Amino acid sequence: MSSLEREIKLGAPDEFELPSLDHPDGGLLASPEDTIELIATYFDTADLRLSRAGASLRNRSDEGWMVKLAKSSDDSMLVRAEHLVASTALDGAVPPDEALDLVRALTRNAPVAAVATLQTTRRRVTLRADDGSLGGRAVGEVVDDRVEVRAPDTGEVVGRFRELEVELEEHATDVHRIAILERLRDAGAGSADPTPKIVRALGPTATAPSDVVVPQLSEHHPPLADVVGHAIALAVARLVAHDPGVRIGDDPEAIHQARVATRRLRSDLRTFRSLVDEPWADSLRDELRWIGDVLGAVRDTEVLIERLEHAITLLPEVDRASAEQILERLRDDRERSREQLLRAFRSERYDTLLDRLVGAAQRPRLLLRINDDDDAQVMRALVRKPWQQLRDAVDALAKDPPDSALHAIRIRTKRARYAAEAVQPAFGKAARAFARALVGVQDVLGEHQDAVVAGEWLRRAARRAEHGDEAFAAGELAAIEHDAAEAARAEWPAAWRRATRKRLREWL
Repeated sequence: MSSLEREIKLGAPDEFELPSLDHPDGGLLASPEDTIELIATYFDTADLRLSRAGASLRNRSDEGWMVKLAKSSDDSMLVRAEHLVASTALDGAVPPDEALDLVRALTRNAPVAAVATLQTTRRRVTLRADDGSLGGRAVGEVVDDRVEVRAPDTGEVVGRFRELEVELEEHATDVHRIAILERLRDAGAGSADPTPKIVRALGPTATAPSDVVVPQLSEHHPPLADVVGHAIALAVARLVAHDPGVRIGDDPEAIHQARVATRRLRSDLRTFRSLVDEPWADSLRDELRWIGDVLGAVRDTEVLIERLEHAITLLPEVDRASAEQILERLRDDRERSREQLLRAFRSERYDTLLDRLVGAAQRPRLLLRINDDDDAQVMRALVRKPWQQLRDAVDALAKDPPDSALHAIRIRTKRARYAAEAVQPAFGKAARAFARALVGVQDVLGEHQDAVVAGEWLRRAARRAEHGDEAFAAGELAAIEHDAAEAARAEWPAAWRRATRKRLREWL
């Protein structure tokens, strides 16, 4: 079971007393306070890869196994995805495979073991809406935690701390949040601190940077080496962030973003080919192609399902049941592709790839430059090359190009766009505007390609149909996709003209 945790952590001095949290002006009604005892054992690698990444894996007395993954945090609120892992494992000292799977992109090949046990005395107050807006629903919880940190092997107390947590439901409003914080601060609560408990318990080592950090670049003319490192780290961080969602499988966007990460990194390594060790880059690109293809098999099927689900709504009512039968076969294909994807993600080959990508993000293998070329000029040349190749390919198109030729143009458009986005930290708005114009071309040609692929699949489905009604419905759907492909074909020249406006390339 998955949910989103939104909490604000506050310091609590020794003399702090939890105040009454009823707040008529803030629309809050507090339940009676209760006290519970919690014992949680946290697991991590020896170098604390989970804690450093803002994640945690724990077994707690009241809820069992929980994985938390960082979503975002600022000076006030910590937002994490919570995954309660149902497990039949009898040994609470060994994390179940289902939990380890969710953190595998962070732990990779490193063993996981208990690193701390937290024994917490929790005073808890539930807050409900009292303004009529939410029908008395709970909007949050305030807890006052006194924590003892114990060594997992000996049970010896090695630290103590106290903190307040304000955990807010997704439907809680800013009015509710402000009212809760107002009462707590009036009572003497400290400032907000989004540090998770386990990080406080483990100390400075747990506050070190995570394995993949996207560097902050200078706003004015960042060095070429920094731009290369930024692009690589950005793509690796995207893959790592969406890895758990791919494994869970309930969000198609996770698979899409993981695939984009692999494609973008392959493209960036191609763009920076003259600046990095070629065998190193080519080897990484080959492995990225492998995992990208496995992701693509699922993603392409999901896109096709989404298209056909919409197209079915356009059919006469009498034909929809037959069309749904066709779609069921496509859903079966998706499940088979997903099984292959999970096998790949749980393989040693993928673990090894992740290790290599983390190494690439930390230390790209840059070549020693022996010329005096200006960094900005080198980066401009890196974008001009794919742009010129794209422009030449468009100029060479026939008057009525085949579908395959337009697909090739889309691929070249994506390469030029990714090259511009890779150097965007050095050129700012100009590179961003150029890339955005290319997105317009890519989108319309993507729609064309998706419609063409859907039409081809439907023609095959019609030939395999067991009943005439299914074949007829497949033909109707194919006609809808044909019209969509033709509409995109008619639209793409205008998108191309917008992308070729001279002012977009003045920075080149």
